[in-house]
Amino acid sequence: MNSYETVFILTPVLSEDQAKEAVQKFEKDIKSFGGKVKHSESWGMRKLAYPIQKKSTGFYFLLEFEGAGTVVNDMEVVYKRDERVMRFLTVKMDNDHLAFAEKRRAKMGSAKPAKAEA
Repeated sequence: MNSYETVFILTPVLSEDQAKEAVQKFEKDIKSFGGKVKHSESWGMRKLAYPIQKKSTGFYFLLEFEGAGTVVNDMEVVYKRDERVMRFLTVKMDNDHLAFAEKRRAKMGSAKPAKAEA
């Protein structure tokens, strides 16, 4: 099984609940195609570098998952068919990428409690 990372942008006309519902649907789809979701992360509403579909902001999400190459193909079809998705990019993670992702998650996890105590 290979490791993959997908970043996708959802349209800003959705509420936060609708955006979370979309992410849960994508996680469920990955599992139904034989993959395993390792990590899911919301980056929140961000400004786009250039307008997409006449919109200047969007909800950014990151999904890390494991699976065969067919899972990526199936998920790309799902993203293309879903009108809530404005853009997506899936990359295969090599060993260095995996190590960086683990290190980044550990750093984010340790930074949150220290910030909450202050």
